[in-house]
Amino acid sequence: MRVKLEGITILADDVASLASFYKNVIGFQAAVEEDHYVALVNDGVRLAFCSRSLMAENTNNHPSFLNHRQGQAFELNFECDSPEAVHVLFEQYVAQGAVPITEPTLQPWGHTACFFADPEDNIHSLFAVNPA
Repeated sequence: MRVKLEGITILADDVASLASFYKNVIGFQAAVEEDHYVALVNDGVRLAFCSRSLMAENTNNHPSFLNHRQGQAFELNFECDSPEAVHVLFEQYVAQGAVPITEPTLQPWGHTACFFADPEDNIHSLFAVNPA
């Protein structure tokens, strides 16, 4: 028996703002839009955003949902078709509100990669495998 990762839920302080960033900047499509929960889809995995208060309610007020998160807890990796696409998308994302962390550069492991932060300071990467 096997399991398949179907989706990722990101806890958000401002569900609408964070979901808007992923829809309007990254290009995901809305599947469900509610006050405290938004699910977005693309060609890969479903990405959902849920308020801390709703997750606390769903888990009998588990303290991990009531306490504010500190520090980086996860990273999303967005693969691009080419190193050039990494540069173009990085500039587009930053122009639309992403916070630049590192500019696109050739990495020792053979990828062109850069890092940016979303509106709630989650840091993610854009990368492309460089041609051999």
